[in-house]
Amino acid sequence: MLLAIDIGNTSTEAGVFDGDSLVKTFRIESSFNAEEFDEFLLKNFGNQNFEKIIIASVIKNKDFLLKKFLDKKYNVDSFIVNSDSPLDFSVNLDSPSSLGADRIANVAAAHSLYKYPAAVIDVGTATTFDIIDEKGDFSGGLIMSGLRLQLESLFDKTSKLPLVEIRDINTAMAKNTEDAILAGVVLGHAFAIDGLIKQYEKELNQKLTVILTGGYSNFICKHLSINSYILNPNLTLEGLRIIAYGKN
Repeated sequence: MLLAIDIGNTSTEAGVFDGDSLVKTFRIESSFNAEEFDEFLLKNFGNQNFEKIIIASVIKNKDFLLKKFLDKKYNVDSFIVNSDSPLDFSVNLDSPSSLGADRIANVAAAHSLYKYPAAVIDVGTATTFDIIDEKGDFSGGLIMSGLRLQLESLFDKTSKLPLVEIRDINTAMAKNTEDAILAGVVLGHAFAIDGLIKQYEKELNQKLTVILTGGYSNFICKHLSINSYILNPNLTLEGLRIIAYGKN
């Protein structure tokens, strides 16, 4: 059994793989400490033993602290994903070491599972675009504020605007302040994704396979106007599995 752990800015997702099959997934707030994570494992996985553990984290040092705890608990050498991890694709960036572990895992999954050129869009605390070229290599992308981050920023940086919870909205003709904020953030985010896909296809002069993942991917996809996309909420975990089993 493989335990794959994706530590995000807001929440952490853990998945158990039996071979290539994802058999369980669970989520916990990323503010956890070792004791809380131990309780989380016991509650969700019982006395399950793991032959391999792989960790991806966007929070500084959280992966090393978790590795120390898990290595002792399960008597394994947990693998931490970074830019030096063995990959089946090249990372064509100015500074490959700056690429986040979650984005590495997403590209690893898309490279293995889908046709390229492709765009991987992870809609979470931040929304990231990762572009895989026709050769299957990572060729660049972008990072922008996610839905919740935009809502919190409007509340924090203004005097009178309220903090609005994310919910669905289907019109840009808002009649009150809360709906105006939601329309701007939710519909604006969807239109940005649509427009950026068109821009990437223009720059590459090729149609892209579009893959959506992340905590808000299922929410935002209903507002997109692109003709086709693949929704895979477990893409990051799948990428961790691919990296883990590809590591000797």
